[in-house]
Amino acid sequence: MANKQMSPDEVVAQLRSGMTIGIGGWGSRRKPMALIRAILRSELTDLTVVTYGGPDVGLLLAAKKVRRLIYGFVSLDSIPLEPHFRAARQAGAVEVTEYDEGMLQWGLYAAACRLPFLPTRVGLGSDVLTVNPDLRTVASPYDGEELLAVPALHLDAALVHLNRADVYGNAQYLGPDPYFDDLYCKAADRAYVSVERIVSTAELTERAPVQSLLLQRWMVHGVVEAPGGAHFTSCDPDYGRDEAFQREYVEAAGDPQRWPAFYERYLNGEQAEAVA
Repeated sequence: MANKQMSPDEVVAQLRSGMTIGIGGWGSRRKPMALIRAILRSELTDLTVVTYGGPDVGLLLAAKKVRRLIYGFVSLDSIPLEPHFRAARQAGAVEVTEYDEGMLQWGLYAAACRLPFLPTRVGLGSDVLTVNPDLRTVASPYDGEELLAVPALHLDAALVHLNRADVYGNAQYLGPDPYFDDLYCKAADRAYVSVERIVSTAELTERAPVQSLLLQRWMVHGVVEAPGGAHFTSCDPDYGRDEAFQREYVEAAGDPQRWPAFYERYLNGEQAEAVA
């Protein structure tokens, strides 16, 4: 077994402009913000981002890193709408594919299964088909029922954040929800996980059940130890969402005079140092 430990900048060095990148987590929960920060420092651009979005989307849009966004929602949870996402949508500054939450999961699952699509009833009779005219329907070969064919969301790379991992890529979540981080990794050519702490393989199951091992080493190409690496999103039970910092983020996003200083602080200030 090979040691896969990397730094955030080493992960980003593996990425290329124009890639399709899946970002795990959910809204403002367990987002790989240390890796997002490394992308912000990089020359990467023209990205297609697939995510249940939060501040990851907002920061990447503000930095003009994203050409196309494929999403089920973009929210800060306790603050309903991500401000940079709203501004980009209103200005028509980003190409978008807006799916139902379950459709996004189904697209990731199709890619993980190496299938071209998966059928669903979701979206039929709704404006999902209106706003996504490229979607197609298929007839069931068993009873002729018309179903929506959700295309596979194949990813060039996946970025996720969990609580613990060993150096080989076995990684676990300790909070209440795995979200879909395992699907992102299975749907991607290469997957990278940041964690609060790297521990020995034996320690992963000393205090947590084996079912908490969400990622197996065959799914992961790089592991980053990043204490506080989801800040300012939550990473339960290690820490909750930093609501005060998130409010400051939203206020700065709405003020062109304040945003450059906030952005610099987020990239190079105390918050960045915590996960350097």
